[in-house]
Amino acid sequence: MTNQETIEHALADLRIETPSWGYGDSGTRFGVFPQEGRPRNVFEKLEDAAEVQRLTGAAPSVALHFPWDKVDAYGELRAHAHALGLRIGAVNPNLFQDPDYKLGSITNPDPAIRRRATDHLLECVEIAETLGSTAQSLWLADGTNYPGQDNLMARRERLLASLREVYAVLPADQELLVEYKPFEPAFYATDIPDWGTAVLICQELGPRARVLVDLGHHLPGTNVEQIVALLAAQDRLGGFHFNNRKYADDDLIVGSVNPFELFLIFVELVASDRPLPRLTIDQSHNVEPKLAAMVRSVLNLQEAYAKSLLVDRAALQVAQLAGDVLRGHEVLIDAYSTDVRPLCARVRTQIGASAEPLEELRSSGYLERRATERNSERMQLKG
Repeated sequence: MTNQETIEHALADLRIETPSWGYGDSGTRFGVFPQEGRPRNVFEKLEDAAEVQRLTGAAPSVALHFPWDKVDAYGELRAHAHALGLRIGAVNPNLFQDPDYKLGSITNPDPAIRRRATDHLLECVEIAETLGSTAQSLWLADGTNYPGQDNLMARRERLLASLREVYAVLPADQELLVEYKPFEPAFYATDIPDWGTAVLICQELGPRARVLVDLGHHLPGTNVEQIVALLAAQDRLGGFHFNNRKYADDDLIVGSVNPFELFLIFVELVASDRPLPRLTIDQSHNVEPKLAAMVRSVLNLQEAYAKSLLVDRAALQVAQLAGDVLRGHEVLIDAYSTDVRPLCARVRTQIGASAEPLEELRSSGYLERRATERNSERMQLKG
C-alpha cells in the first residue's frame, strides 16, 4: 500500500461524534435564539445528525445529554438511531442546572443533595447500558466563589466518594471520561480545575477512567497539544470536546479561530501511534445555521487530520535529532500549508458521502422540508 493509500484509508476511518445539544435551541445567558426548523425532541435531533452523517461520512454517533434527552422508552430511542444508521455515543449527565446544585452537586456540603446528584450519575449508567453507549462524559460545574465558602479538601473527598460509587457499578464496556475547567461558573476554586487534577481522580478510580479535553476549557496561552501528548503517553487520554475559543469557553466552530492548534493536536495524536480517542464536537450554534455549522465542524476536523497525516515524520525526526530548529518547524508548516480539500473530497466520495457537503446541504432542500414539517406540526399543537 502506498503512502497515499495509507492516508486515504486513515481518513476514511475517521469517526466523529456530534452532540444532540448542537442541533436544538441555544443562546447565551442573555437569551435563546430559536431557528426555523429546529428539532423539537431528541428523535428529530437524531434525524438531523443522520443528515450530517450522510453528507460527511464521518459522524456516525451522537452524544446525548440527560435529562435534556430524556424519553419514556430508551429502547425505542436506540432503535430509532439504528434505523437512521447511527449509534448512541457518550452519555452526558447534567449536574449544573438544578437550583439545588447552586453550591455544588457531588461536592455539595449537603449530603442529601450529594445523594441526589450521585443517583443521577447512576441513572445515566443504566441509561447508557440500555442505549448501547460505552462512555459516561462528566463535566462538573462544582466549585466555590469565595475563600472560606467551603473546605476544599472536604470537597475533594466528597467528589471521590461519589465517583468511586459510580465507577464500582460501571459496566465493563463503559468508561468514565472526566472533564476539567479552570473557571466558570465557579470563580475562586473549581473542583476539577485542570488536567492534572483530572488525572489524579482517574488514578484513584481505575484504568477505565480517563481525561476528556475540552478545547474551550483552558486559560489563554495554554499549550493544549502538550497536554494531549502527556495524557496519551500515560494512556489517560479519553477523548475531546472539540470547539474553539477567542477568550474563554466560547464554544465556537472547531478550527474557526485557531486552526493551527487543531492541526497540532492531531499531529500529537498521530505521533502517539495509538488509535484515535473519542472525538466529540461540543459547540453552541447561536447565530449560525445549526446543520451547516455542524457540517463545517466535521469538515474542519477532517482537514486538520488529513494535514497531520501528511507530516513527513522521517524528516521531522532527522531535524529534531540534529537540533535543526527551523527545519523541524518547516516540516510542520509544509504539511499545514497543504490544500487537503481535494483529498478529503475524494475520500468522502469513496465512502459514499458528498464531495461538497455544505453545497449539497444548501441545495438539497432538507432544511426547507424539515422547517415546513416541524413548523406545521408546531402550529397544529398550538391550535
